[in-house]
Amino acid sequence: MKRLIAIQAETVIVADDHPLFRAAIKEALEAEQGETNFLEANSFESLQDLVEENREVDLVLLDLHMPGVSGFAGLVYLCKRYPSVPVVIISANEDPLVVQRALEHGAAGFIPKSSSIDTITEAIGAVLMGEIWSPDASQANLPGSNVSEMAMAERMSQLTPQQFKVLMMMSQGLLNKQIAYELGVSEATVKAHVTAIMSKLGVSNRTQAVLAANRLNVNLSLIHISEPTRLKTRSRMPSSA
Repeated sequence: MKRLIAIQAETVIVADDHPLFRAAIKEALEAEQGETNFLEANSFESLQDLVEENREVDLVLLDLHMPGVSGFAGLVYLCKRYPSVPVVIISANEDPLVVQRALEHGAAGFIPKSSSIDTITEAIGAVLMGEIWSPDASQANLPGSNVSEMAMAERMSQLTPQQFKVLMMMSQGLLNKQIAYELGVSEATVKAHVTAIMSKLGVSNRTQAVLAANRLNVNLSLIHISEPTRLKTRSRMPSSA
């Protein structure tokens, strides 16, 4: 198998909520990219902060399942807001259709977590050289995202960072009061964000907005309002007086 890392990356962000996996990826790549600055994100919010602070990042390795984001929504957000930053999905989901949808939504590559170190090295090398990498080139002709999904991805890309956070919290089942607490803003501010979100997504109510966001779920058979278990939260909200 060929080994391609010929371009030295200055900064790579590894975004995954499992610290052992982040450590393993860093260790595996340090032999090839010894001078690279590896940054870690354990939630989508921390990833947003890192990318905003490091606009010249050479590569983002992104897990599809991160606290604070649902399915391909995080990928769509990053690709539209930071078009010069290549984002490679690294996931335990190896469904060829998922791979195809990720590439259609802007991923520069898709690396299964079951891949060998040589394969991961090859994939990252290819992406750093400007190529698109996927586990099997024959997957390119699979049917991927439908027109409505791509249209919704485009609409979602118009959201501001704060509106995106609000939409992800809505999709995890949080109420306006809870979202306001998490973001440290007033409930009126959240309501204004929700109104703007519905306008940009072209929907008329909160439920439709959540369903629209969930079109970007990895498993299309699971389009529902998710449980808020993956959201990074502070301590329990104080009870109302």
